[in-house]
Amino acid sequence: MLSTSRPLATEASRLARHATEDLLRQGYVIIPDAVSRAEIDLVAAEMAPHFEATPKCEGDFYGWETTRLGGLLTKAPRTRNLVLHPEVLGIVETVLSPSCDCIQLNLTQGVRIHPGERAQAPHRDEEMWPLKEKAKPWLVNVIWALSDFSFENGATLLWPGSHHDALDRSLDPSCAIAARMKRGSALMFLGALTHAGGANTTKAPRDGIIVSYCLGWLRQYENQYLTYPPEVARTFSPDLQRLIGYCMHRPNLGGWQGRDPVTLLEGADPIGPHVDALPPMIAAELKAHYGQAR
Repeated sequence: MLSTSRPLATEASRLARHATEDLLRQGYVIIPDAVSRAEIDLVAAEMAPHFEATPKCEGDFYGWETTRLGGLLTKAPRTRNLVLHPEVLGIVETVLSPSCDCIQLNLTQGVRIHPGERAQAPHRDEEMWPLKEKAKPWLVNVIWALSDFSFENGATLLWPGSHHDALDRSLDPSCAIAARMKRGSALMFLGALTHAGGANTTKAPRDGIIVSYCLGWLRQYENQYLTYPPEVARTFSPDLQRLIGYCMHRPNLGGWQGRDPVTLLEGADPIGPHVDALPPMIAAELKAHYGQAR
């Protein structure tokens, strides 16, 4: 048993390392067949009635022939497996963790590009945080294909390496590549990569799910606490509770009554002491400071 599991684990580690390197170098990577066709079909079945019931978007960014919906963790519970996908989450943590104490879920969003939709304008998702110069990645997006993605049906357009340059909305479309992939595959790309939803010139919709992760000290795109208030978050696994933001980002950021907000989900009394949540370095510095003072 050990002789077969160790090589598999080593191979998975090697693939994850190469995927991370590609993500950082070219700004994106596609992971084919990240989940089985059977699993993605079950997710698609949960999403289908919500796509049908949700009106099309209104706006030049969201699109006029596109349907988007959020709050997928409760609308389509099987999306929780995508959000917590171990290999994908491992790559995200490798990329983002050097800049934060913990990562968080930025959003979940279902996207249906209907026939006749035009291509989006080139953009970067890190534009939501108005700091132009970012030394390290702040955001990693994952687009899960619910249907096969092709150039013709609106596969995401990517400008490889553009995360190294200043944003330019007039980039030559011929320099972009279309993220062609089969359903069940995952496209991962940095928030600083210039990209755009493609035009759908076919007669069928193109369905996908965006799962977005960001640094734990940023304001999330989707307000997770309204989307999943405590009575809902209590039904989630501890890992998912913390990922959506019910956790303290050290030092002492995002607390509830001066404590880790997960204690709210556990039924803690709101009247209690504030409790330090400090990273080891700051904790050691404070101990040294008071030690010297004494």
